[in-house]
Amino acid sequence: MEEKKLDINSIIGFVLIFGILMYMLWQNQPTPEELKAKEKAKQEQVEKESKTKAQEQIKVTTADDFAAGSVADSLQLVNLKNKLGAFAYSAANASKEETLVESDLLALKFNNKGGYLSEVKLKKYTDFKDRPIYIIKDNNASFNINFATTDSRILNTKDLYFEPTVTKNGNNTIVSMKLKVSDTQFLEYRYELKDGDYMMGFSIRSQGLKDVINSSQPIDLDWNLKTYRNAKSISYENRYTELVFEYEGGKDDYLGQRKLAEDTGEDVTYVAFKQHFFTSILLADAPFKIGAFQSENLVQNEDIDTVYTKAFSAKLPLELAGGEINKSMDWYYGPSDYKILNKYDRNLDEIVPLGWGIFGWINRYLFIPLFAFLGTFLPYGIAIIVMTILIKLLMSFVQYKQFLSQAKMKILKPELDAIRAKHKDNKMKAQQETLALQNKAGASPMAGCLPALVQLPVFYALFQFFPSAFDLRQKSFLWVKDLSSYDTIYHFPPGWKIPFYGDHVSLFPILASIAIFFYMRLTTGDQMASQPTQEGMPDMSKMMKYMMYFSPILMLFFFNNYASGLSLYYFISNLISIGIILVIKNYILDEDKIHAQIQENKKKPKKENRFQKKMAEMMEQAEQQKQLQQKKKK
Repeated sequence: MEEKKLDINSIIGFVLIFGILMYMLWQNQPTPEELKAKEKAKQEQVEKESKTKAQEQIKVTTADDFAAGSVADSLQLVNLKNKLGAFAYSAANASKEETLVESDLLALKFNNKGGYLSEVKLKKYTDFKDRPIYIIKDNNASFNINFATTDSRILNTKDLYFEPTVTKNGNNTIVSMKLKVSDTQFLEYRYELKDGDYMMGFSIRSQGLKDVINSSQPIDLDWNLKTYRNAKSISYENRYTELVFEYEGGKDDYLGQRKLAEDTGEDVTYVAFKQHFFTSILLADAPFKIGAFQSENLVQNEDIDTVYTKAFSAKLPLELAGGEINKSMDWYYGPSDYKILNKYDRNLDEIVPLGWGIFGWINRYLFIPLFAFLGTFLPYGIAIIVMTILIKLLMSFVQYKQFLSQAKMKILKPELDAIRAKHKDNKMKAQQETLALQNKAGASPMAGCLPALVQLPVFYALFQFFPSAFDLRQKSFLWVKDLSSYDTIYHFPPGWKIPFYGDHVSLFPILASIAIFFYMRLTTGDQMASQPTQEGMPDMSKMMKYMMYFSPILMLFFFNNYASGLSLYYFISNLISIGIILVIKNYILDEDKIHAQIQENKKKPKKENRFQKKMAEMMEQAEQQKQLQQKKKK
């Protein structure tokens, strides 16, 4: 048999094939950029697998995981445990039913889902359309505790189903809502409702959950509420709707009227979601370490935004003690009535905007007790009139002092004008002699300003009092149906609205504006007559004339949408002021006697007080410096 041999051609062929293969391998090897991209892709794949694994370990549950229904077999229970862990027990016994309890003041519905209130009705009050007042209804509120479990789950109690129990403790009704892990392990919301009280006891406590709740993760309480419109003017009601909170042992703050406002506070003892005349308050026996608050204004166009006024939210941390939750609190759902809130002695009266400093003091210790007394035996419209008369009589001595000062300045005006004419080239000398004459005569421009300043705190206090007076709500007087809202004698056709005025005509602001016009006409004439003529100074008479017309117009526009009780006060107040002025001018003040008294005062040696001496010295020094400068120039 012939032996096979490798000839030269075969060897050359193998070499060529090997060379071609090596060339192809060299041509197709990855570049450094491709190697880098491949390494990056590999790293991203590793990270993706790690993230997927972590997500499988930490299960964030949703509302779908807590769908109500009974467990028919052990397989379903296993599925629930895979989804919910220890809280599969609560889902296995879930029910969508609601629990209704009532007191003489409140009608409450508790939802098994979330264990919180689904409805709060105030039984004694109605809105501007005679519908019941609901603080909570149709999912406008939520209450939730967000926490982590030891089996790496994130839970929200608003998605979990609680088991209700209603019992009696004397006359009090106890509602216990339990989120169960077993018969002896649970998270409980406990509500205690009392007759004759808008304050409701509330506590959150856990039992046997030390090994269920992850103590290394934060536990947050989230409370949210969208406040319903209850008044005829949603913009006016919204002006007094705000979030108020107390912190650091008695300090209080509020979020105001911005479109979106946020704030935080330490050692928070209560949070109030205050509407104009009704409020929801969460109070804590022991302060929350910190609170985060938000307020969103929902009324951008009062013709469109007609259901809600603001959206409030509060985030408060819960602390564990021995691995368990135990927090004692209270709920208040009721009127924003100063008298009711003040009785609790928990600084809740600060929720009612009565003004700061002396203004709030005047309201708390003068106007509120006085109006409450008058309201016990008088209709509220008459009570406003009587209170106005008493206030004006009390302030009448101030007006008398003011007019006496104006009368003195009016009598001295010719002499003051002569002094200014004599020293028209030396204003410092004119000022010195003017002060000397006023001092001798016992007349001063400041004597007329001070009485006006004394009246300002009273004016501002009343401006805060009437919009906050809960007793005026839905009280009628003459043609007015509600003294806490604007009165209406005419509505413009649909779609008609005067900018800054509104879509209606209110009568009391018109009457108040007319009264202010005549009051200013009386007072402005005397003020212009008593003003000395000063060269180089603006014409005060023209400014006063402008104010005489501008102020009533401003009043007309500003108060057209305000509470009619406030407009009634200003109308009566200015009428009385006009009467007092006429009596003082025609029967009390005698210009001849005042003139004689001024001449008598001029003859008496007048001792200057410390302030007057200091002013005279300063003016003399200024005059000396002026003379020295003039000499240097020469």
